[in-house]
Amino acid sequence: MFAAVLADGTPQLPMPSQSVPDLAPAVSVPRMSPELALATYLKRASAQSQGLAGYSSAVVVRAELPSSSQHGEFELERHFTAPRTLTFKALHYMGDTFVKTNVIARVLQSEVDHVQKDDPALTAITQENYKFSHKNTVQLSGRTVHEYQVKPLKKRLGLFKGRIYVDAYTGSLVRVEGRVVKSPSIFVKKIDFVQDYADVSSFMLPVHLHTEAKATLVGRTIVDIENRDYQAIPAPVESGSGTF
Repeated sequence: MFAAVLADGTPQLPMPSQSVPDLAPAVSVPRMSPELALATYLKRASAQSQGLAGYSSAVVVRAELPSSSQHGEFELERHFTAPRTLTFKALHYMGDTFVKTNVIARVLQSEVDHVQKDDPALTAITQENYKFSHKNTVQLSGRTVHEYQVKPLKKRLGLFKGRIYVDAYTGSLVRVEGRVVKSPSIFVKKIDFVQDYADVSSFMLPVHLHTEAKATLVGRTIVDIENRDYQAIPAPVESGSGTF
């Protein structure tokens, strides 16, 4: 190879070629079948019930009463310690006092009562409580998910009839939607909801809940609950007591 010559006659040496480091090949995770994805989700949910010691999060609750044009927004901190401790710390509220007292406060209290009094195994999305039927594979928020219809095996408080969406590559729960099969109060009817989940330190935790219900005294009620800035606390791993 001959060197190039500049205008002033100075030879220009060829630049040494730069070696490009070999990049590790991208790992392609195979898409799971509907049966495997569901089995993976159920296994993860079971492990989470044992492996999650607690968490904290920032919470924003927004509630609206369309018939009276009343609304409110409450900022709080949520602290959960397994298995039966859930507390909220109020930070800031703006809106109508009626909404705060009669809608948001009751929603939060129902969450606390559920944690303190109910057996989580009786309302978990498991094969002991639901029948699962795969319906479709769709795109949801940029993710490929398997869609399953779920029907409760019993008409029990805390169960619902609707659909769940499970990530086809990870088995993570992405969304749950439907109608509660048994109302917690004679004054509330037709509770419909959509709840979105995200992976937080390998745990599947709710990030947004949208509910609409019909109440005898106030009419249609719309509530949105957003959770962010999660701090998940894994349960300590028990070490074996044997010696080697």
